[in-house]
Amino acid sequence: MRHLVVVLGDQLDRHSPALADIDADKDAVWMAECAAEATHVWSHKARIALFLSAMRHFRDALRDEGLTVHYTELDPASEFGLIALLEQDLERLQPRRVLVVEPGEWRLREALLDLRRRLEGRIEVALREDTHFLCPRADFEHWMQGRRQPRMEHFYRRMRREHDILMQDDGTPVGGQWNFDHDNRSAFGRDGPPSDLPDHLGFEPDALTREVLTTVQDAFSRHPGSLEHFDWPVTRAQALDALEDFVAHRLPCFGRWQDAMWDGLPPRRGALYHARLSAALNLKLLGPREVCEAACRALKRGDAPIEAVEGFVRQILGWREYVRGLYWQRMPEHARDNALDTHVALPDFYWTGDTDMHCLRASLRDTLETGYAHHIQRLMVTGLYTLLLGVEPSQVHAWYLAIYIDAVEWVELPNVIGMSQWADGGIMASKPYVASGKYIQRMSNYCANCRFRPDDTTGPRACPVSVLYWDFLDRHRERFAEHPRMKLQVRNLQRRDAQEMQRIREQARTLRGE
Repeated sequence: MRHLVVVLGDQLDRHSPALADIDADKDAVWMAECAAEATHVWSHKARIALFLSAMRHFRDALRDEGLTVHYTELDPASEFGLIALLEQDLERLQPRRVLVVEPGEWRLREALLDLRRRLEGRIEVALREDTHFLCPRADFEHWMQGRRQPRMEHFYRRMRREHDILMQDDGTPVGGQWNFDHDNRSAFGRDGPPSDLPDHLGFEPDALTREVLTTVQDAFSRHPGSLEHFDWPVTRAQALDALEDFVAHRLPCFGRWQDAMWDGLPPRRGALYHARLSAALNLKLLGPREVCEAACRALKRGDAPIEAVEGFVRQILGWREYVRGLYWQRMPEHARDNALDTHVALPDFYWTGDTDMHCLRASLRDTLETGYAHHIQRLMVTGLYTLLLGVEPSQVHAWYLAIYIDAVEWVELPNVIGMSQWADGGIMASKPYVASGKYIQRMSNYCANCRFRPDDTTGPRACPVSVLYWDFLDRHRERFAEHPRMKLQVRNLQRRDAQEMQRIREQARTLRGE
């Protein structure tokens, strides 16, 4: 055998560099399902099922082309890790060369580099650059040089220019400005989402996926989450249909209500106007360029306004590429960041949803039922609470990696450690995303059905988010007193009655279990 092409579970791209020059007569593909990859964090059942189903569909598509695929299906009893399984098959197959696209996780990349060292002189192991992304790692490293405080906005504008996305012929941005965030912060108001809020496109599990769902339920019965609502795209064709459905039915309203939240909707509407494409993108069933171009075509046709299209493109071309660059720039130290020196344990109810706080109960219920919550639920509900409570960042990271169906480490870790928990001290986000319960009240209907009151900061009905917000500012007042974007909040803290603040501190300590 000439080449053995290793395809990892989040590299399901037929046009990947590892598969680009494959010869069916001389080469073969290697894929493996590994229980260790599902259990190194306590993964949501739907997350495991998505990976396995998408991998098996990809395997079958390659075989339909006439390619040889050596595929190891899940053995829950096996203690072999992915590299051990590969090494075992290399002894049997004896290829001259192993080809693999650079992994999206530092841990796995280090393991492959170690394997390459051990096989030196016998089998060549070649890691090819991941061309799925629009910003190569070397380009990001070059852009970072000399920047003491990198900011995504500067990177995003560079990417817009470089890739000619939402740009006019004279080099200015379409719409006359780079950023339409000020148009994209609306709440639904008392009446909730419009009555014509569309269902997202779901996919009925086929025989192969049903087999996977049964396997996962049997093998990982103690893992969190449900498989009842599993309807995710598991093939490229389905992913393209999901993209088309989003652009046609939800993109036009995405910008205006991208920060809004609403409880009481059926699962097919729970994502509101969000795309639900992150899982397909992160498995590489879709590419970022084609996703951005689909949105831009809708703008040109007049089917979606500039503020919606720009807000969506910013997520893909800006944030997604930026966090990937930061991940590789700062690992492995990034995983240990804890700038605020927080050490509270993650509350047990994050795995069950069993809490009296309605905002958290609703967001966690959505997450446990489907493996998904949209980005404001993640940032300003589940992430906000752990930040204010003072949870150890590594525990928050492990939870997000385990619980969300679209979680792969290169994108999850910087978003959690840097943006959500501000554990990097301001490298990713210039200020911590902190707010009281009044923000959640303004942007959702959660507080209307909650036993706690966002205006109350002491007493039996005090909103825990509001209590912890003032306690957070109090605990970190010296750090943020002169911070350009936080000093107003600290000044508001200083105006509060001293006795009331003492009661807030006591209530916060109770919430932390001290």
